[in-house]
Amino acid sequence: MSRIAAKFSALQSQNRKALIPFITAGDPEPGQTLPLMRALVAGGADIIELGVPFSDPMADGPTIQRASERALAYGVSLRIVLGMVHEFRKVDATTPVVLMGYANPVEAYGLENFARDAQAAGVDGVLIVDYPPEECAEFSRVMKAVGIDPIFLLAPTSVEARFADVAQLGSGYIYYVSLKGVTGSATIDLDEVARRIPAIRAQVGMPVGVGFGIRDAVSAARIASVADAVVIGSKIIETIEQAPAGTAPALVTAFLREVRAAMDKREQA
Repeated sequence: MSRIAAKFSALQSQNRKALIPFITAGDPEPGQTLPLMRALVAGGADIIELGVPFSDPMADGPTIQRASERALAYGVSLRIVLGMVHEFRKVDATTPVVLMGYANPVEAYGLENFARDAQAAGVDGVLIVDYPPEECAEFSRVMKAVGIDPIFLLAPTSVEARFADVAQLGSGYIYYVSLKGVTGSATIDLDEVARRIPAIRAQVGMPVGVGFGIRDAVSAARIASVADAVVIGSKIIETIEQAPAGTAPALVTAFLREVRAAMDKREQA
């Protein structure tokens, strides 16, 4: 059983939902990535989504775009990100790590080479935003061959044919984009999310995480009442961006603990 599957299984047995925070590798500078990853775990993260910096992150709003720009200014590449995961594994062998990014760095690296090195580093899942599932049979095959979960996006505009593609090619969990637009761009329509999630879960046969637009403990708890996982990115990046020097890890841990507590309280009610 993969680390991701084991995590969801353990949470389900406890009647809890997964908290999945996102940070960009190399932001605000490369030396902060490992302390921030450990801070996420200390705050209650069940799975970490680690963004691979990219110069044209078309699905990301201004906050995460700035994070990529800061990391790229330090020369943070996909190879360096894999090295960060490798270092994280020296102190944490259990928390699943999902790389989230775009096709260009993976294709420049070479799919087979990337799969081999990602597996060696301890990566558990890969989500490539601009890889549509209907064109990803080879990507899925290569990832699964080394025990890495290929994770796909579904959106409010996704048609049922795409559900079938995701069910066949994906594993680990589904990332449901809760709104039309880029990260951090609008307020979630919880009623619409609640309407869509059961149908998606039934058709894809795996946990469904919801992201985009979740910015505080209240919205996280509301999403946890209908989804299997809550994904938070832009608000964490803003916390890092605005933190006085040396304080970002502690502030991130405090924020996530608040979110985790609200999720757990809602689930136990």
